Amino acid sequence: MLEDRTAADRPLSPEIVRQPAPQEEQADWPTAYPEGYAVVDVETTGLARDDRIISAAVYQLDARGEVQDRWYTLVNPERDPGPVWIHGLTSEVLESAPLFPEIVPELSRRLAGRVLVAHNAMFDWSMIAREYARAKAQAPVRQRLCTIALSKELKLPLPNHKLESLAAHYGVVQQQAHHALDDARVLAEAFRPSLRLAAEENLRLPLLACQPLTEWTDAPRPPAQRSGYGYRPTTWRPSRKRPACPYPNPGRYEPGGRLMQGMRVAFSGDTSVDRELLEDRATEAGLHVATSVSRLTSLLVTNDPDSPTSKTAKARSFGTPVIDEAAFMQLLQDVLPAE
Repeated sequence: MLEDRTAADRPLSPEIVRQPAPQEEQADWPTAYPEGYAVVDVETTGLARDDRIISAAVYQLDARGEVQDRWYTLVNPERDPGPVWIHGLTSEVLESAPLFPEIVPELSRRLAGRVLVAHNAMFDWSMIAREYARAKAQAPVRQRLCTIALSKELKLPLPNHKLESLAAHYGVVQQQAHHALDDARVLAEAFRPSLRLAAEENLRLPLLACQPLTEWTDAPRPPAQRSGYGYRPTTWRPSRKRPACPYPNPGRYEPGGRLMQGMRVAFSGDTSVDRELLEDRATEAGLHVATSVSRLTSLLVTNDPDSPTSKTAKARSFGTPVIDEAAFMQLLQDVLPAE
């Protein structure tokens, strides 16, 4: 739990810090690189589709990764704050915070015209897009960049893809883990050297389009779920049977290659993006979502390959390829058509 709250925790007095431009600049900077970035971190009541943002931080960076300013606010989720033992934000702390629609103008101003940068950007973007949809607004974000994907492109020697590992690689000291402002600071400081390394290698940045939100529905909820702080981790849509995959199974996924329509994909363990949404994305791409792992499974997606689950154990015994959620989301952007 976060025990010492700072002045930055006061939602109506966002802190802004401007830093001078560096004296020495890299002359051969790739002209195709974006002109500015918004490094974002949000803390939430949970990971499901109807969970809410309870704090948000944005570090604005210029084209070369230098900090221009920073901003932080608490957000009243109008519900139970969820895992207080992780983020340290209680109902009492959040009660006087602004509602998300009230921060939309300031947040939009800080996101507009910039690439959204986050660690597992799909999650942060999804949470932000849903909050904007609830506020009947649209986030001014057209592209996002995931620092996990960038680390993989750079082939950084990291033991895993946690933010703390990326920070340790660059010698960035984290002061308050799971505090949006400090997590955004850590990510901004780690992103800058990654960006410069990518520029030195003239690497194509793993930019992805921010698609409009299509999962939201205005279907009414029971009163207990619409008001107060009653925490109920529900989803937007009822469970339903998925249609059979129309494509034949082309076999196993080859590490380093591309997915092909018809491949059987299984999921195991916790995911940052809601599991049903991940499965929807896989189905829309023409993949077969499997509920178990067998010799016919093409790929297992898990963020914890060493966990002692039956799926990971079977994947090891069958030699089934295993990748994490971020890598899977990248592969979904370019699935080969069925033969």
